[in-house]
Amino acid sequence: MADKTEQTGFFPWLIETVKTVFWALVIAGIFRTVFFQPFWIPSGSMKDTLLIGDFLFVNKMAYGYSYASCPSIRIPQVGIDLGADDFCGFLEDREERIFGSDPERGDIVVFRHPVDGRDFIKRLVGVPGDRVQMIDGVLQINDEPVEVEPAGTFTEVFEPQGPLGTAPSCSNNPGRDAICEKQRYIETLPNGASHAILDIAPRPTDNTGVFTVPEGQFFFMGDNRDNSSDSRVAQAARGVGFVERKDIVGRADRVMFSSAGRSMLAFWTWRSDRFFKALD
Repeated sequence: MADKTEQTGFFPWLIETVKTVFWALVIAGIFRTVFFQPFWIPSGSMKDTLLIGDFLFVNKMAYGYSYASCPSIRIPQVGIDLGADDFCGFLEDREERIFGSDPERGDIVVFRHPVDGRDFIKRLVGVPGDRVQMIDGVLQINDEPVEVEPAGTFTEVFEPQGPLGTAPSCSNNPGRDAICEKQRYIETLPNGASHAILDIAPRPTDNTGVFTVPEGQFFFMGDNRDNSSDSRVAQAARGVGFVERKDIVGRADRVMFSSAGRSMLAFWTWRSDRFFKALD
């Protein structure tokens, strides 16, 4: 029997293959730009709501579209580092969002750091016009402390976590493979949104000055309050600072998959209890 490439010709087959790959990439690009963006949780700043190794899709339709809705491609192993500004930089100076709506207090939001272009995921606590402050580790919004109730202790094994192999921060001093502890609380924001937060130990960011959120900008914090680089630290000091509306990517609603290991192929480290877990 003659080989297929001999019957049809090698070059027509090659052209069809290239066309198939091209349109597959176009469809994938449209899906990622317009609807959902995959996101792996690389750090522990949102524990215990999000754990290192959680995988989710970011809902880009939730707040409309800006330059930040364009995909980024970062593969450091081969030197590829393309951000949203590389694809859609011509839109970066536009403040308005197409089909835009603002996030609400308590939403878990993915946004692009305006300086280095990395994607961050934090919880929105301050909207335009709010006065935000931390006093003795308690969040104050518009000069009123939010409601905080003790909710036990969050525990995890003190061991390297995720692809980066980072060890968790603990309120106790455990040895390797011992139990790491953090105090857990339920925080309720002024709009009634409730979520868990963790406390490790006194930190400089437990007491801050007053941040008045400018128009068109937002204030974000991690749920793991003592292990989060967020809006409490200015961009000039390697923090996040205020986040502009145009830098918002979308909302995180649900964990789709979760792995505690250094590779998703290590099936014995999968956290099946977190598959398709809705986020508060």
